[in-house]
Amino acid sequence: MSVLARVRRLPLTIRVPAMVVILMVAISAVISERVLDRLSKTQETYLQGLASAYLDGIVASITPSVLREDSWEVFDGIERMKPTADDILPVETVVTGKSGLVLASSNPVARETLRPLDADFAGKFDGTGVTIDPETRSGYVRRDIAYQNQLIGAVYAVFDVSSLLRERWQILVTLLTTNALFTALLGFVGFVTVSRMIRPMQVLETHMIDAAAGSATLIGEREFPAANSEAASVYRAYNALVRSETERQALARQLAEEEKLASLGRLASGMAHEINNPLGGLMNAVDTLRLHGERRNVRESSIELIQRGLYGIREVVEAALATYRPERLNRPLAEQDFADLKLLVRPELRRRKQRLDCSIDGTLEGERNWPAGPIRQAVLNLLLNAAAVTAEGGRVGMQIAVTAHGLDIAISDQGVGMPEPAKSILTDRKIREVPRDGSGLGLWIVRKIADDLGATISVSSETASNTIVRLSIPRRISEISNAA
Repeated sequence: MSVLARVRRLPLTIRVPAMVVILMVAISAVISERVLDRLSKTQETYLQGLASAYLDGIVASITPSVLREDSWEVFDGIERMKPTADDILPVETVVTGKSGLVLASSNPVARETLRPLDADFAGKFDGTGVTIDPETRSGYVRRDIAYQNQLIGAVYAVFDVSSLLRERWQILVTLLTTNALFTALLGFVGFVTVSRMIRPMQVLETHMIDAAAGSATLIGEREFPAANSEAASVYRAYNALVRSETERQALARQLAEEEKLASLGRLASGMAHEINNPLGGLMNAVDTLRLHGERRNVRESSIELIQRGLYGIREVVEAALATYRPERLNRPLAEQDFADLKLLVRPELRRRKQRLDCSIDGTLEGERNWPAGPIRQAVLNLLLNAAAVTAEGGRVGMQIAVTAHGLDIAISDQGVGMPEPAKSILTDRKIREVPRDGSGLGLWIVRKIADDLGATISVSSETASNTIVRLSIPRRISEISNAA
């Protein structure tokens, strides 16, 4: 990962103060450099003036002695002109003659009289200006001695500039300390300011993460910023969104429950006939037993009739319980569930004189990938919808295929084709709102169950009067809630 990418991943409360600190360090470096440069030039100008005054006096005093090359008089002149009451004092003065030999030196041990000036010492003097050497803490200045426009010698002066360098160091320390304190202060102010600025966004982020996890909560009044009206407006908008979503979910649960009850009501009317028919046989068998119970063959045939009738009633009741009893929602899907669905829709199909064509390709034995409850509810809604749009005497189809990739359920009808709004409810994942007018609620429940199962829904037509709704459920284990 590049440095820039790592920097971008840092929190805003770190990045902004860090940028302020970096900017202040850069500005401080530039300002310090300019101040020190200006100070150096000022000090050199001051030293140049001081050295010029000193050398002017030396030259005027020793010029006649240099003409005579009188070393003692030159030495005496050097000693008499040496200042004693200044912060910057000459520590060494050397006078050379026309031939370049040393005539006199304030330090005769280092610069012997009537000997050539050593090259290292002479190399430290650059022209007529002052040269400062921080290592030796000395300033070097040279002045030629001329008489009647003829060069007769030169004066080399070395000054102690410790006070100037000490002043530079003090100013540098002052600049660094001041800039460091000022930079740290600005960094701290930047951190506090940015933290206060983004605090509302952090609160909003926390609530949005909780909302994405399925536990949306309102932002309390205590969390509202007192002086940030923009953030308060965002908070109010978020709270309004949470309230709207809560109301939508409550409405969805209410409508789904009402749709379940409506489906159960439609089935109950048909199931009443399924139960009433064997009940009539049971009552006849009881009357027969009451009148002719002493005859063995009558007893046996009547008991068999009662047993078949009770079995039929039990099948109808168990089929209804398997669909609507909550504790059975997450058990694995089995082939018996589709047999139950055939039994549940049989009264509706019989009432409309319709026929159900059912086929199963593959086996569901041992499969634990799909929960029975949601799939039964979705298929039952599709079957009831197919029966409702199929004309009297028509055929409704249910084809189940168990493949290596998943479970494929196709429900077909012989209606006039599915309207586009209804098709959109089934196939468009972007439609999340519950139908307000109640139309298409069963299809919306099917779409919701498919989303929970991670399934896909497709709608196709083989002919103008034949619609096929295909529910494709992938082979995976999921925790499914009672979507209906």
